Amino acid sequence: MSTTYQVVGRDGMRALWIVFGIMVIASAVFALRSSTIIISRRLYHVITTLTTIISALSYFAMASGHAAAFICQMIREGHKHVPDIHRHVCREVFWARFVDWSLSTPLLLLELCLLAGIDGAHTLMAIVAVLIIVLSGLFAAFGRDNTAQTWGWFAIACVSYLLVIWYVAVYGSKTVDARGAKVTKLFSSMVTFILILWTIYPIVWGIADGAKKISVDSAIIAYAVLDVLTKPVFGAWLLIAHHQIPEINVEVGGYWSEGLSSERIIRIGDNEEAPLRQPSPLPV
Repeated sequence: MSTTYQVVGRDGMRALWIVFGIMVIASAVFALRSSTIIISRRLYHVITTLTTIISALSYFAMASGHAAAFICQMIREGHKHVPDIHRHVCREVFWARFVDWSLSTPLLLLELCLLAGIDGAHTLMAIVAVLIIVLSGLFAAFGRDNTAQTWGWFAIACVSYLLVIWYVAVYGSKTVDARGAKVTKLFSSMVTFILILWTIYPIVWGIADGAKKISVDSAIIAYAVLDVLTKPVFGAWLLIAHHQIPEINVEVGGYWSEGLSSERIIRIGDNEEAPLRQPSPLPV
């Protein structure tokens, strides 16, 4: 019985290194841009920089060959006049990209929620839903092919994606109106851009990791294009808009920008700052 190995080739490896370079350059540019902004207004810049840094680490891991595993299955090829042929097919799956998505996708979602002015409760639910999407894809990729388990995880991911659309696109379109016409127009464009790309991801997964109808190199290139569009391109778009449209600015004070002062302490649930109390002297 023969064994066929579907592994990354020259084109796929080249794509991994190219995207790694793009992510490193984007991270450096975003970090330099962040250093020119006062800390209290640097939230978008920090999130965007972290997103590309995480992806850079992921692509370095994949390009260096330290973040992949082989998933093997038995395939039966039926023939009319000769006995069926059984063979093993082992496909290389890069688990690092799922680690990347589990960290960077919630950050992207957080930026959209901040842009729309979505409350913390709905933001948290959207982030949990997007984590379920990524983890479902991971479990399905490492499960048995063409089984109820694989496509069950795929169905869970699709349902979770519908929740993300509701929390961000539907609910966000209502809350963003309070931020003005410019922000509303920007949010509509950005959320449409991201959701279209996020819709393509599961299609690529279904063809590549699910049905295994395309080569490992083709899957790598498809994911690479999507990752570049959703991270460096989207991040640059957001930071340029941040410079041009002051209304989208999110200013964060307190510990974020000032740290813990020696003269003040943080009091949860109170807007006023309380003086630092001296400890009572020990009894003699």
